Amino acid sequence: MLEEWIETACAELGIDRADLDRDLVLDLAREVAHGVARPGAPVTTFLLGIAVGRGAAARDAAARLTALAEGWDAG
Repeated sequence: MLEEWIETACAELGIDRADLDRDLVLDLAREVAHGVARPGAPVTTFLLGIAVGRGAAARDAAARLTALAEGWDAG
């Protein structure tokens, strides 16, 4: 079901499915949801998308955000 949704959403937005690294996005969302706050997961993945749209390498940007989330001290 997820793959069908991704294919449909990509088609709707005119995005090449090959441009999406699903596991990268899901791993980042998991780290933020568990290490920072659940609502931070979709916001952070959106920010990743903006950064990539502006030319950042997806894996590099995700690694930086993951490191931030892993070291996050909410207290």
